Amino acid sequence: MNFLHSHFRLAEHGTDIKTEIIAGVTTFLTMAYIIFVNPSILSEAGMDYGAVFVATCLAAAMGCLIMGIWANYPIAQAPGMGLNAFFTYTVVLGMGYTWEAALGAVFFSGLCFFLLGVLRVREWIINSIPLTLRLGIAAGIGLFLAMIALKNAGIVVANPATFVALGDLTEPAAVYALVGFFVITALSYLRVTGAVLIGILGVTLVATLLGHNAYGGLVSMPPSIAPTFMQMDLAGAFDVAMISVVFAFLFVDLFDTSGTLVGVAHRGKLLDEDGRLPRLGRAMVADSGASMAGAVLGTSTTTSYIESTAGIASGGRTGLTAVVVAGMFLISLFFAPLAGSIPAYATAGALLYVAVLMAGSLAYANWEDPTDAAPVLLAAVGMPLTYSIAEGIALGFVSYVAIKLLSGRFRELNPAIVILALLFVGKFVYL
Repeated sequence: MNFLHSHFRLAEHGTDIKTEIIAGVTTFLTMAYIIFVNPSILSEAGMDYGAVFVATCLAAAMGCLIMGIWANYPIAQAPGMGLNAFFTYTVVLGMGYTWEAALGAVFFSGLCFFLLGVLRVREWIINSIPLTLRLGIAAGIGLFLAMIALKNAGIVVANPATFVALGDLTEPAAVYALVGFFVITALSYLRVTGAVLIGILGVTLVATLLGHNAYGGLVSMPPSIAPTFMQMDLAGAFDVAMISVVFAFLFVDLFDTSGTLVGVAHRGKLLDEDGRLPRLGRAMVADSGASMAGAVLGTSTTTSYIESTAGIASGGRTGLTAVVVAGMFLISLFFAPLAGSIPAYATAGALLYVAVLMAGSLAYANWEDPTDAAPVLLAAVGMPLTYSIAEGIALGFVSYVAIKLLSGRFRELNPAIVILALLFVGKFVYL
C-alpha cells in the first residue's frame, strides 16, 4: 500500500486507493463496449473474432498500464472507434489490402507517432492544423460510424437509383438496433454509468430470449491469439498507395489523443498553471507504444479514450485509475463466449450513439465564415459518402487551402497545411 501511495502520489493529488479503484471501474464500464464492438468490426475484414477479442483486451490493458504506471494519468486506452472502421471498411474492403498489410500500416503509424515525439515536432504539427479542420474530421468520423451502424442494422440499404434508401424497419435487426440506440441515449441522459454496455447486453439478452440470437455461454478460457499474433505484413504496408493510409491512421490518432488528453486533464484539473499538461511526452509515448503493441497482437490503432472523464468525475486523479482499468480488461479475457454471443445489431445501437457524441463537434465550427464552414462540411460529409476517413481528411485539407487562397486570405495558411494539401492533390491525381 505504501508503494501505491508513493508511486502514484495519491496524497499530493488529493485522492486515495478506494477512490481510484471506484474511478477505474467506472471508466471501464463506460468503455467496455469496445470489447464487443472491435472484434465485430475487424472480423468483417477476415480476422479471427476470438483472436481479435483477446488482442483488444491485451492492447487496452498494455496501454492503460503504460499510461498509469509511467505517465501517472487516469486516462484509459483501447483500440479506437473510427480507426477500426477505417481499418475494415476502407483499407481492407474498400482498397483491397489484406488485413495483415493493414496491421503493418497501423504499426508504422504508431512508429511515426513515436518518432514525431522523439524529434519534438508533434506539438508543431498539432498547432499547425486549424481548429476548423480538426472539428470537421472529428464530426466526419462520427458520421462515418453512423453510416456503418445504419448499414449493419439494415436501416439503410443500397439502391441502384439513389445509392441509398431506407431499409425494412420491421426486420428484427433494425428494430433491435433502434431500441438499443434509444435505450443507450436515454440512459446516458440520465447519467447511468455503463449506459452503452447496458444497451448492448440488454438487446442481446432480449434477442436471445425471443429466439433471435444464439447464446454461446458466459465464461471460458481465453481463445487463442495465434491467428492474429505477429501476422502484420510490414512489406505489404510499403505500397505507395498505403502512404495515405499510414498518414490517416497517424493523423486521426494524433489529434484524437491530443484532444482527449487535454480535455480529460482539464476536467480533472491536471493542467499546470500555464495551462499545459505535465508529462505530455510520456502520455504520447504510452499511446504510440500501445498502437505498435496492438498491431503486433492483432488489432487496429489503440488510442486514449474520452470516456476517461467518467472516472475523473468519480474522483480519479492518478495513474492508479488506469491500472485498475487494465486489470478489468484482463479479467474480461475470460468472457469470450459472451463476446461471441453479441449480434451485430446489438453493437449497431452503440455505434450510432458514439456517432452522436463525435458529430457534436460541428456545434463549435465557425459557420459565419464560409471559408471555414465549407472545409468543415466537406471533411464531415466526405467520410460517410466516400466510405473513407482518409478521403474525407483529404477533401478537407485541399478545400481549406484552395478556398483561403482564392479568398485572398493566404496569410492564414502555414507551410505544414499547404504541404499536406499538395500531397493530397498528388494522391488524387496519381494514385
